Order: sequence, then structure tokens, then C-alpha cells
Amino acid sequence: MSTAPAVKHKSSITVKGSADIVCDYLNYGINSILFQRGLYPSENFKIAESYGLNIWMSTDNKIKEFVSTVLDQLKEWLINRTVNKIALIITNVKTLEVMERWDFNVEYEGDNSEGESRTSEKPLKQIQNEIRDVLKQIASSIAYLPLLDCLCSFDVQIYTTNDVQLPNAWAVAEPASIKNAQSVKMRTFSTNIHKMETVVTYKSSE
Repeated sequence: MSTAPAVKHKSSITVKGSADIVCDYLNYGINSILFQRGLYPSENFKIAESYGLNIWMSTDNKIKEFVSTVLDQLKEWLINRTVNKIALIITNVKTLEVMERWDFNVEYEGDNSEGESRTSEKPLKQIQNEIRDVLKQIASSIAYLPLLDCLCSFDVQIYTTNDVQLPNAWAVAEPASIKNAQSVKMRTFSTNIHKMETVVTYKSSE
């Protein structure tokens, strides 16, 4: 009597699944930045539990719709490997001066020839722990970033490859530069398909 060997099936992460993970991180990251940097009143946010953290998420429908629209488009570009950076720009409403820029730099891991068939065996729990560490750094950034003592607005810029056809609602914009800038690089996380590095650049108070 022979016994069949036990087989342990791993749940692989697809390219689409990896893009979903990146966009999920950006959704929580962007909302956390808007709250931590005081761009909108605190009563316009509510706590959501994710990655073992309490993260402040906007309840404003216009902000939620804007972020959702950006991330839906971004997901397609991440799958096609046609985006290399997402930038959250914080601007002084009165002077239009750029006060702060959060860069989310994307690297693509593995062989490009595999295309959308590429998968990752990296444990989801490990990826989530890496994301949690970055989100904790974002939440604690208020300790060293200068106070935004002016009315500010935000926008999102996505840096794509030159061959991308922009949707009608999108426009080409000039890169947002900051005078007397200082930068702080945060931890990275990786799905073994997409690697994400987060850097905040801000106007020095000196």
C-alpha cells in the first residue's frame, strides 16, 4: 500500500495582485500624509484598521474619488511596467510654491520577458509587515517635518515612460521642484515584482 506524498500549495502573487498591493499601500499612505500634514480638518477623517495599524482615512467624497481615479489608472500602468514614480505634491494655495513632495519610486523586479505571467512566492505576511513599517514612518514624520503654516492643496503626478498614451482627463505637468530642499528616505517594501521606495522632500526652514 503506497501513500501519496503530501503537497503544500503556495499561493503565488500575480503581477495584477502585486499592483493591487502597491495601490493599497498608496491609498493608505496618501490619506495618512493628508491627515498628518494637516491639509484638511481632522474631523474629515476616520480611523481604519489595516496592516495592524490605525490609519486616518479621509471621509471627503471628492478626495476619495480623486485618489480612487488616480490609483485605478496607476494599476494598469504598474501591470504594464510603464510608470516609475508617483509624486504627491503639497502646494501653498496662495503663492503656488511647492512646500513638500512625497516620491514613491517604483522598481520592477524579475525578467520583463515573463510579462503578466510572472508570479512571486514571497509570503504576503512578510510584504504586509514591510508596508506596516513604512506607514509607521509616514505617521511619525510629523516629528521632523516643518509645520505647514499656510493653506495648502495637494496633487498627484505620475511619471510614465514616453510611449504611454495619456487618458483625456490627464495632462503633462512640469516636475515639482522645491527650493532649499531636504530629503528623508524611508524604508522600502517589495513584492518581488514591484519594489517601492518612499522619499519625502521638504522646504528647509533654515
